[in-house]
Amino acid sequence: MKKIAVFVDVQNIYYTTRQAYQRQFNYRAFWQKISQQGVIVTANAYAIHRGDDQQLKFQNALKQIGFTVKLKPYIQRSDGSAKGDWDVGIAIDVLDVAKKVDTVILLSGDGDFDLLLEKIKRDDNVTTEVYGVPQLTANTLIDSANVYHPIDEKFLL
Repeated sequence: MKKIAVFVDVQNIYYTTRQAYQRQFNYRAFWQKISQQGVIVTANAYAIHRGDDQQLKFQNALKQIGFTVKLKPYIQRSDGSAKGDWDVGIAIDVLDVAKKVDTVILLSGDGDFDLLLEKIKRDDNVTTEVYGVPQLTANTLIDSANVYHPIDEKFLL
């Protein structure tokens, strides 16, 4: 049976689905689709921790579906900007797991991950798949994946 690892850039998916569709991503429908393709050996969702009730409820829902939720603190800078980027953490985890699975699935539209996908395809002979909102997913990321899945109606609440 095919071994699958899933990595979700939660902030990216939240903001891109909200911007494009004014709706939320349906993680349960996604999980059901992926679990039919093989065994999910790793499923990490990377999020920012603010501690509000709505966010905690969402994180618990992800855990109930089967995701491991990894959190970073929300940092508000003195100039009013915020920091909460998981790109390096996601990349490290992908590199650690890629040798042990057949398929790596990334949910993000962030073009910074294109080199990561190219590397694991070349070095680990793994199939890479990307799920992203079409108009908000970097072309370089789409091009670097073996398979690109547009997030559309079937993956929205």
